[in-house]
Amino acid sequence: METIEKGRADGAAQGTPLFQIHDASVVRGGKTILHVADFSLAEGEHVALLGPNGAGKSTFIQLLTREVFPLWREEPPVRFRGQARPQLADIKRTLGIVSSTMHDQVRVHLPVIDIVVGGLFGTLGVPLRGKVGEKDRALAQDALERLGIADLADRDVMTLSTGQVRRVLVARELVRDPQVLIFDEPCTGLDPQGMYHVRQTMGTLAAEGRSVVLVTHYPEDIIPEIRRVLLIKDAEVFADGPKEELLRGPVMSDLFDVPLVVGEDQGWYSLRGSYEA
Repeated sequence: METIEKGRADGAAQGTPLFQIHDASVVRGGKTILHVADFSLAEGEHVALLGPNGAGKSTFIQLLTREVFPLWREEPPVRFRGQARPQLADIKRTLGIVSSTMHDQVRVHLPVIDIVVGGLFGTLGVPLRGKVGEKDRALAQDALERLGIADLADRDVMTLSTGQVRRVLVARELVRDPQVLIFDEPCTGLDPQGMYHVRQTMGTLAAEGRSVVLVTHYPEDIIPEIRRVLLIKDAEVFADGPKEELLRGPVMSDLFDVPLVVGEDQGWYSLRGSYEA
């Protein structure tokens, strides 16, 4: 927690956003697949990126992680803590990423504790020449305990449910103590029980003071702690603001191009189709 608080305090003291994007265009095959006019994310802030398939949500995240680069501008379009050319290692230390596609890579019979320790090395499991000490295993055990799954430590990861594996992957990122957790479609392929626990996990991390950045198609995934929503449509930022203003039927209908109704209950939102003639 000291690392998180120090990072947030430093950013607040300097008034420097965690991320800034200005006039960033990502082009592939001569086609603009994402353009972001202006965006900034403060230290410790939570945000959800919502929009249809192919809108540009994942590309947006890749701009932050430096997996893709925008067209050159005299003024660099993407800054990390005010730096135009940050060290990739600094970004990786700050960010933890959990996605449903990462889940597809779990195809080895290993104890859960080894999967989590592997997060310290950026691998799934402990590398052959990796040196793992008691401190490393203690960090992994602590990550599992904080997510309420310490009882899974000795289980073969291949015997777990889809929802359990997704939470183990969160612990794998948490072991590095990142200040920001990015969840890219975290509930894809989960049953209601798995969805419940993954959403609960996001709330736990937000309560610890970490930034939660969520990429999703569904308002149901947006935990109450996330108050800001960024809507992306047709490779552009469609809207950016408080979820109370944007998670409304008319706005969602425009975003997804179908008639939709939005419900709200104690900070949780739900979406359903409107089939009235």
